[in-house]
This record gives sequence, structure tokens and C-alpha cells, in this order.
Amino acid sequence: MAKTIVAYDLGTGGAKASLYDVGGACLASTFVPYETLYPDTGWHEQRPADWWDAVVKSTRALLAESRTPAADVECLAISGQSLAVIPVDAAGSPLRESIPIWSDTRASAQTAAFFREVDRTAWYLATGNGFPAECYSVFKIMWYRDNEPALLAKARLVLGSKDWLNLRLTGKAFTDFSYASGTGVYDLAGWKYHPGFMRASGLPESLFPEIVPSTRIIGNLTAGAADALGLPRSVKVACGGVDNSCMALGARNTGEGRVYTSLGSSSWIAVSSAKPVLDPVAKPYVFTHVIPGLFTSAVSIFSGGSSFRWIRDAVLGGEAVAEYDAMNEIAAASPVGANRLLFNPSLAGGSSQEPSPRIRGAFAGIDLRHTRADLVRAGMEGIAMNLGAVLEVLRRFVPLAPEMLMVGGGSRSRLWLQIFADVFRMDCVKTNVDQDAASLGAAAVAAVGAGLWKDFGKVDEAHRVQDVCRPIPANVEKYRRLMPAFEMLRRQQAELGELLHGIDLG
Repeated sequence: MAKTIVAYDLGTGGAKASLYDVGGACLASTFVPYETLYPDTGWHEQRPADWWDAVVKSTRALLAESRTPAADVECLAISGQSLAVIPVDAAGSPLRESIPIWSDTRASAQTAAFFREVDRTAWYLATGNGFPAECYSVFKIMWYRDNEPALLAKARLVLGSKDWLNLRLTGKAFTDFSYASGTGVYDLAGWKYHPGFMRASGLPESLFPEIVPSTRIIGNLTAGAADALGLPRSVKVACGGVDNSCMALGARNTGEGRVYTSLGSSSWIAVSSAKPVLDPVAKPYVFTHVIPGLFTSAVSIFSGGSSFRWIRDAVLGGEAVAEYDAMNEIAAASPVGANRLLFNPSLAGGSSQEPSPRIRGAFAGIDLRHTRADLVRAGMEGIAMNLGAVLEVLRRFVPLAPEMLMVGGGSRSRLWLQIFADVFRMDCVKTNVDQDAASLGAAAVAAVGAGLWKDFGKVDEAHRVQDVCRPIPANVEKYRRLMPAFEMLRRQQAELGELLHGIDLG
């Protein structure tokens, strides 16, 4: 019997189920979408029932499409979207039909109350929680307490996304260190919930699940779960991890200084290290790694691929006019530096590493000689230079590995890969794993937990290099000369964003 592993990537847009062999090769994947609800300003909700439905449907489709015998499946694990809060009763049933997800920011009053008791900088340095504080779990639970007290009074636990799914799968309720590190009350140095922060929240620690290693096999499938998924009850379920940490594992961030860039709608750079990268000014966001003894620390921009899509739609006239491959051909007609045209990609505002959250995007230096090729290339270069600027935050703290693994949609462009290599001053590598990094990370967690792998070394073996772009010295020098102008553009756009925000147009 050929043993296989099922890995789930529970994202914002849907759930992906993937089947892996014991060598770490992906045999098949299926995806089932679900919707996000926006019932009020700053409220972003999803239905846990939709997650379960997506897991069931994707699993059954995976088995059918791969023609893999269900009896071959040895184990499974979930990479779960972070910072979700599902209150459950004694039977494990959700007490709310839809729950706040990671991007929900309704808990501003609760955040303000907490920081009247706790110094904000001390909190960040202990937790590494560099997202807007309202996003973190504890403040959303405090919102339940203040706005839906009857609901919270019935709650036995408040669980994260993959932890609630694990409860459905096994009947057991746990979390792991990586997911716990996003609660807002976790002490990175102590590897436990922080008693002082818990007291300041006014919440009982009993609402938070017990923390175990990501690789811990928390149980086998219940009869009901096995029947729903079409899998045998013998399947072992590992505790799994938060998406950021599972993606870091799947992206080969298994040792000190290993680093990757994710080029999605938003884009980020993450490094693994034995010490978290903590800077009270730039505020990299940190999660405990699924690998014991490591942390994954990241910097980001909110609008990477989405800015490139905006250029396609608003500048070139939309998908019917320019596919992404065609955009690369257009950009290739413009020289390095796009004839001194700059693009600031902050179309969705600024992350903690930006000069202001109200920073906005801009083309700058434009004149009558500039062509659409210059506009497209400037867009690609601006996204790369913006990520290059925030990469310097990590470089100040951790000696980086000599190469950068690139994952996500943008990594498929060789022109863009070369631009990143020249801006980052690093070899930039694309492998076969690409957008499956979180799935591979979850599969690795399950494989180690079930004893199929002795350690995480097989993750490297699962990657097959498809392309490498090395820095071209002449291009590196040109971008070095452009960076002061780009940094000036960032500062000016931040000041302009603040000014525009304060203008009342009635």
C-alpha cells in the first residue's frame, strides 16, 4: 500500500485540499471557494460551516480526481488562516453562524481599553504582533464579551480556524504554538500565554485552548468525520499550524536566515531565525514557526499583485486588452529604470513598515516621452523597490541566506524575477512548489507527526528549481541610484496621504 498525506490550505478565498506522496511530491489538488461577509464597516466574517463544507467537498473531489484509494491516506494536517475566533459550546458547536476573520478590525474600543492597562510597545516586543492590533484574537473575543455577553457566557472555548476544524475531525480541541502566537496574549520568549496580558484582557485563560506542538497527532478521525470525508477512521490528524508558519516551512524556511518572498495580491517577505525580529518602529509581524525553536518574521506591502492588476485594468484597459504574459512583453521594451519613471504601489495604504498607513500610490517623474512600456515596467520595478525597502528591516537583524525563494503568481515572470534579483541584490529562485508552499508545509507537519518523515529535511527535496536569476551588476547599480528618489517618493506620498485624509469635501 502506497501511503499518502492530505494537506489543507484554509485561505481567505477558499479551501485547497492536496494529496502528497511520502517523498513530498504533490499528486493532485482541488479547491472549493467560500464567501466573505461584510455586514458593517471593518467587519469581515466567514461561516465556519462553509469551511467544513469546503473541506468535505475538496477531500471527496481530491480522492475522485486522483483515483487514490482512501485506504492509502495515512495522515492529514491543516494550514489555517490566522486570527479567527470561533466560540464553541460544550458540544463543540459554534455559537455564532459567522465569525470575524483575520482582517476584521471592529474591536477598536477593546484595543483602546487594553492599552490603557498595557504599554503598547512592551506588548509588541513580547508578542511580535505587528498587524494592526484590532486584528488579533484577544480583542475580538473582548468584543464578544462587551457586545454579545450571553454568547460568550455559553462558550467553553474560543478556537482558531484550523483548531475548530480539527475538533470536527477528531473531537479533540487543541491549538499549536504557531497559531497561539497570533492571539495577542502569547509570550514569544516564554512559549506560553502571557499572564499579565491575559489579566489585562479580563478574559479567563480557560477560553483559550491548550497549546501543543504542530506535529502532535491529536487523534484519529471520528466516525462522523470519516464518513463525511470518505476516509478511513485510521487517518491520523496532526495539530497543524497557522498559514504564515506553514507557508514558511513549505517555502524551505527551515533554518537560520532562510528567506522567501510571496507575490500575491498583497506581498510579503519572511525570514526564519532562532530569535524573532522585533523592531518597535517598523514592527515586523512574527509568528512562532511550526519548526520547534524557530520563528518566522515578516515585512509586507498591502498592494503588490493587486497594484499590477490595477495597471492592467486602469492603464492598459483590462484583461481583454492585456494578459499578464503580454504585459511582460510590453515591459521588456522599456530599459532598466523605465526612463526615470517611478511607481509607488501603495494603492491599498501602508503596512507597519511604511511611513504612514494613509500613504497612497503614484506614478512620478512622468513626462511626454513615456510610453505604456515605461508605465508597465515602472509598475514592476516599483513593487520590487517597495519590497526591497522593507527587506532592509529584516537585513538589519538577521544575516540572510544568499538566495531568495519567490512564490506566488508574480514569480512566473522571468523579467520580474530578474528585476527582483537586481533590486534585492540576491539570487532569486523559482521552484515547482510555487503557490503550494502552505500545502507542502501542512503535509510536512503531518508527515513528521505520523512518523513518515524523521524531520523536515525532505521539504528541500520536494523543491525542484525551475529558474534562477542572479543580480546583474550594472542593473544593481542603476537601482541603487534610483532608490533615494524612490524613498523620497514614499515620504512625499505619505505626507500627501495624510493631507488628503484631512480634507473635508462635504
